[in-house]
Amino acid sequence: MNENEIVRFDNVVKVYGQGEGKQTAADHVSFSIDRGEFVVILGQSGAGKSTVLNMLGGMDRPTEGKIVVNGREVSAMTDKELSKYRADTIGFIFQFYNLLPTLTAYENVALTKDIIPGALDPEEMLRKVGLYEYRNKFPSQLSGGEQQRISIARALAKNPPILLGDEPTGALDSETGLLVLQLLSDICHEHRSTVIIVTHNADIARCADKVIRMRNGKIREIRINENQIPVSEIAW
Repeated sequence: MNENEIVRFDNVVKVYGQGEGKQTAADHVSFSIDRGEFVVILGQSGAGKSTVLNMLGGMDRPTEGKIVVNGREVSAMTDKELSKYRADTIGFIFQFYNLLPTLTAYENVALTKDIIPGALDPEEMLRKVGLYEYRNKFPSQLSGGEQQRISIARALAKNPPILLGDEPTGALDSETGLLVLQLLSDICHEHRSTVIIVTHNADIARCADKVIRMRNGKIREIRINENQIPVSEIAW
């Protein structure tokens, strides 16, 4: 493990079901990710990319293999250890935001303080995503892009070393999707956070530092993006 490596998958297998209904969602998956990389896991529906993300996030366990994050073997953690790992290490950004509808934007972000003693200031995080003036609005009063930026602010408030995005632009129009993608890229490169998103959109992969392409549960290609382009130049 090199000193910059933050994530490593070693021959990770995830099998769901038994007998004739058995399905291998991840088939001997191996890769590494360095601290501060912007990584896209690319593949069509059923490729296994969300399964990989869920195992990395501590929401699912591998059937075989080893997952190491920050030098700790996540795949060997107890349920209690996994809860602390999710709280301390991972920020989640979901496709459909997962905001609480009865709480304001500020309150949705401030919830993090109830979970993480050292959580960052909610107002500062709202300023970072450009939505401080919307702090007293409820999710129903916000556009999809604004809700997604609130969810990013909530994830950032945990101050996690790793941000995971499950199709974070999938429910957005092209203009708003590019704004959200630019925000994630800026967070990665300005704050040296590690950002890992899964998507089926090959255009998004053009702005990543590293692209991990999956199909049928297997890694088909791992590529360092030497011809990386700015988010603003993506043709959505």
